[in-house]
Amino acid sequence: MTVRSPEVSQGHPQRWLILGVILLAQLTVLLDNTVLNVAIPSLTRELDASSADIQWMINAYSLVQSGLLLTVGSAADRYGRRKLLIAGLAVFGVGSLAAGLAQSSGQLIAARAGMGVGGALLMTTTLAVVVQIFDDSERVKAIGLWSTVNSLGFAAGPLIGGITLDHFWWGAIFLINIPVALIGLWAVVRMVPESKNPQGDRPDLGGAVLSTIGMTGAVFAIISGPEHGWTSGRVLVSGAVGVLVLGAFVLWELKVPYPMLDMHFFRNQRFVGAIAGAVLVSFGLGGSLFLLTQHLQFVLGYGPLEAGMRTAPLAVTVVLLNLTGLGARLVPKLGTPATILSGMSLLAAGLASVALLSGGADGTYAGVFLGLVMMGAGIAMAMPAMANALMSAIPPAKAGVGAGINGTMAEFGNGLGVAILGAVLNARFFALVSVSAASLPAALAAAGSAQERREIADAFASGLETSQLVGAAAVFLGGLLAAALLRRAERTQPVVPAQAPAEAPVPVLDADPDSGAPHGDGAVDAGGADGADGADGAVKGSGATRTG
Repeated sequence: MTVRSPEVSQGHPQRWLILGVILLAQLTVLLDNTVLNVAIPSLTRELDASSADIQWMINAYSLVQSGLLLTVGSAADRYGRRKLLIAGLAVFGVGSLAAGLAQSSGQLIAARAGMGVGGALLMTTTLAVVVQIFDDSERVKAIGLWSTVNSLGFAAGPLIGGITLDHFWWGAIFLINIPVALIGLWAVVRMVPESKNPQGDRPDLGGAVLSTIGMTGAVFAIISGPEHGWTSGRVLVSGAVGVLVLGAFVLWELKVPYPMLDMHFFRNQRFVGAIAGAVLVSFGLGGSLFLLTQHLQFVLGYGPLEAGMRTAPLAVTVVLLNLTGLGARLVPKLGTPATILSGMSLLAAGLASVALLSGGADGTYAGVFLGLVMMGAGIAMAMPAMANALMSAIPPAKAGVGAGINGTMAEFGNGLGVAILGAVLNARFFALVSVSAASLPAALAAAGSAQERREIADAFASGLETSQLVGAAAVFLGGLLAAALLRRAERTQPVVPAQAPAEAPVPVLDADPDSGAPHGDGAVDAGGADGADGADGAVKGSGATRTG
């Protein structure tokens, strides 16, 4: 007979040390979402990369992750989260080596796609492990630290990249991942316990293929639009393929016995509100950092290191506020909807500050600094609350799938932010300049006079302002939508005490042969019954009548 291990209700005895290990792996993956931004001028010069090439170098990473996260999450639940964490570190390290040694734009794009495979393995398993090893009393704090690393990874990428580029060539920004991956491998093998759901579902490979093709087609159309024209055959065909394949993905998920994304989860308004907010926060953050590093270098004239250092206020604000537990304290006082709305409103205001107060080509850093601090405060408030809300709408046995959904939405939002805000920038820029060029440096090189170069710089600054304002509007509207859905969910899906079914077996943790700590064959009971909220006791999946 299966019995509950006494350690389960108290959390894993090495849980905080394990948390540090997996957060190191998570930080490395997330840094690579934005570390490439400060290398854009170097890549433009040394690899002769066009604007579309640059966007594909960035999007290849996030698009592959977006397509694989759900499948990887389902596989982690079934086969073991520790196994996939180890595999992710290995694949990510090999991909980083290939990226650092790339000799062309095509090679770098391919290597970034390979890194995306490793990143998908890592991002899914880290949050799932956090949910499994912490009990109810500590899980909110642990997820808050996980959210801090999430935000820090996005925000600190330009700083780390700037410091690296100030001393080495652009490939070094990828090679520094290798020692981190090796350290992470050693630590995971030694300390992280195995956990899995023996009754987990089979991986949905068909869904992974459809979602990856669909998102790639849609984003390719967005990237290609400014350069080739929105009515060109390339844009129309790729856009149509993206829409049709994503539609086929939805139909597939509704019919397949083991979907990687159970569409019935979308009946749960708490789930929908959380993922809407996650997508749009990532949209605004990823797109704005892509634009901001170009603004600091191309418009305000800072070098890579200076530009990276001047993005630091965002990371510092996020870390300081999250370490003080701001988000965790605000949720009980304001409620989840109001906390998310307040945070996303601050993020939108920060984006608007960067757009309107930085002063264009003749501007100063003051408006950028104010905007970054506001953005950091908004992220520190909104992100932990959204992560908790999303995971509370997913059964604990589906922790890997829940982490996959959270990661998919964040990566998809980041990729769309880069693509859409980059497209807005390019459309505005190319509409205002008279020279024919594929990028700002090429346009400046083709300029015949100082006056033309001045006009080109002003056009680029105008494009940045427009795109930042579009991002601000999207984030604010997303905050309103997320708050409305979550508020409605609180009224229609009230919180009730978690109760385990009388006959439901609780999987047991095996003892780690190295440390004597529990780990092993079964999924750790992350907060009660399969339908109970692992974070705050809310009934999970009350609108999701089927879980695959």
